[in-house]
Amino acid sequence: MISLDKLDQNLIGILRSDGRAPVSKIAQILGVSRATVQTRLDRLVQSGAILGFTIRAQEEAPTGAIRAIMLVEVAGRSTDAVIRLLRGIREIHALHTTNGAWDLVAEIVSSTLPDFDRVLREVRMIEGVLNSETSILLRSLA
Repeated sequence: MISLDKLDQNLIGILRSDGRAPVSKIAQILGVSRATVQTRLDRLVQSGAILGFTIRAQEEAPTGAIRAIMLVEVAGRSTDAVIRLLRGIREIHALHTTNGAWDLVAEIVSSTLPDFDRVLREVRMIEGVLNSETSILLRSLA
């Protein structure tokens, strides 16, 4: 991987907030030529520093859905088995490994409170799950 200088970092920062920004607009913001931005973009894509371009879309959770984040602590070497079982719960829309006190972060989307309660119980019953903490998402700000 290439080392990124300040111009590269600023270019990537602009693209993170607007992946569809025209090269000419990026050049104006950075105070460099359009050719410089295009050359940098090509190099960043070719080197793998930029893996692709995307959009940010509104959450796809149905209106009235219960959305939550669950932090999961896993016993010893049972992480792979726990992940396999968590992936089988359809209300878990994303699963992430993390560092710190918690081993996994699960994003839950449920249509009803009884379904949400069932998901919590299912996760807590998985062998290898030592502890969990769940926060319901009330409102998205960004």
